Amino acid sequence: MQQRRTLRDDLLDAAAVLIIERGFRRVRMQDVADAVGVSRQTVYNEFGDKWRLAEALNLRENERYLDAVDEAMTRHDDLYSAVADAVSYTLTTAADDPLKKAILTGAGSEDLLPLMTTRAEPVLFAAKKRIIAHTLRQWPQADEDAVVELVDMVVRLTMSHVVLPMEPPETVATRLARLVARYLGDTAR
Repeated sequence: MQQRRTLRDDLLDAAAVLIIERGFRRVRMQDVADAVGVSRQTVYNEFGDKWRLAEALNLRENERYLDAVDEAMTRHDDLYSAVADAVSYTLTTAADDPLKKAILTGAGSEDLLPLMTTRAEPVLFAAKKRIIAHTLRQWPQADEDAVVELVDMVVRLTMSHVVLPMEPPETVATRLARLVARYLGDTAR
């Protein structure tokens, strides 16, 4: 069943295309409005300002990543494999994602870089919340406090590798999965 498209989705899609093509600094609210066929005021009414448009876009993209992370984790019976798959997916996909590239390296990237660094709290909070809930649902025998601690570390380390990749995704994924398995012991299986 196909979900109903909303004006918000259309505006976010248009903003993503424009940011990829031009860089954030060169995108105006009027450009987003023109791409969708609405007034500039409509875009302002929906998001308030250009920065909040960028935040909304980043949060939506994060939710898409988290949907895929949920799927990756569900495919595995053991937490080690689930973490390795989820981290590998995240790093591989982020490396090929034109919007992430625009945020990290594109023209005017310094304008959006805080969304993944110093102002990444909403993304990190959403990721941690969803992954903790998924982990405890799929592995109810796992110690909740340990899961909360580990998810915080794994999410932050994964984000660090998205921002500054220095190792192949599979290497990072294996290391983080090993960290989880060693910390949780038998409850990771």
